[in-house]
Amino acid sequence: MGQDVKLGDVGMLQRRRGIRELVVGPLVAIIVTLGILAVTGGLLALLEPSRTASTSISSTIPSTGARTIDRGAYGSGTLGSWQNLLRRISSEQEIQDALVFNGIFLFGDSLAVQDGKALETLIRNRTGDSVAVHDWSGQPTSAAVDALADWERRFGLPSRIVMAVGSNDIFDPPAFAAQVERAMHIAGPSRTVLWVNVHVSRVRVPADIRAADESNSAWINLQLEHAAVRHPNLRIIRWAAYLASQPDGPAAHLRDGIHTSPLGRNARNELILRAILAH
Repeated sequence: MGQDVKLGDVGMLQRRRGIRELVVGPLVAIIVTLGILAVTGGLLALLEPSRTASTSISSTIPSTGARTIDRGAYGSGTLGSWQNLLRRISSEQEIQDALVFNGIFLFGDSLAVQDGKALETLIRNRTGDSVAVHDWSGQPTSAAVDALADWERRFGLPSRIVMAVGSNDIFDPPAFAAQVERAMHIAGPSRTVLWVNVHVSRVRVPADIRAADESNSAWINLQLEHAAVRHPNLRIIRWAAYLASQPDGPAAHLRDGIHTSPLGRNARNELILRAILAH
């Protein structure tokens, strides 16, 4: 009997040990796995940049394409990528024609992309001049002057050059003056450079950014006036003054505070034509 009891006890112990192995082993594994996942998750949280900290408050400004609202250093925001925006660039044959007949080279931004065809037709019909254009939406003055330098090197320049750029420099106004000097150096003193000044007052931005647009536009235009004092062959086409002189302000001439309405397109193109005829 005693031997039977001992054998029963051994059997009971073996069964209990088996149960512990079946239950405790997987439970330990689960606990260890959860611990590893918790530690790994903590490390990933430390390594991953904070989305809240790294994301600036920004949005697209429809009136200019590649723009973001972060107010930048001068209150108007920052200039976004423009290299893939719409452009109109004359062929080499058109450039050569403008040179052979001493026509006009015109460098512009999105206003010129929008209004340029009508302007070219107006010039040809009223003066007979050939026009070659390098119009690129969003481009700052530095890029337009780069194009001017490239055409001068590859083809030469006619006696009249129209620069219809500067609106995109509101994001960095101090850089504008040096680009005007570059353009005047490339053109030389014997050519006439006609430069359209700027008016930017975007209607679909907060009031403080709109105020910065206007202030920065005036800053750019003042730099252009100073450059004209230094360079007698630099003639300013005062688009901003024209808009300011309108009885109801610029609203009827601008659809978004920058780009022209049909009325504004005709008025701006006529101002450019008159400047060409005068010089």
